[in-house]
Amino acid sequence: MSDSALYNIILAPHVSEKGTQLADSAQMVVFKVAIDATKPQIRRAIEKLFSVEVESVQVVRHKGKKKNFGRIPGKRKDWKKAYIRLKQGQDIDFLADAG
Repeated sequence: MSDSALYNIILAPHVSEKGTQLADSAQMVVFKVAIDATKPQIRRAIEKLFSVEVESVQVVRHKGKKKNFGRIPGKRKDWKKAYIRLKQGQDIDFLADAG
């Protein structure tokens, strides 16, 4: 799998209260991923991009909300979220490259 394909699978870290609690207590990190990404693809992408070992991957698909944009009815995009459990002693530091 090429590096550009890996960047197309993992879109962004998903920061929320639940995600922060999981990171502190259960060695889990939450990412927003491509809607068509599979668990093995997500696992390989995380392991290669962040040089960590992944224990398990759980995914959740979110349906886009129906919204009105002015007077025009519409719908937000569907999206997928991945809960990544890291092996004991592993950690992803998002601020390591910021500088």
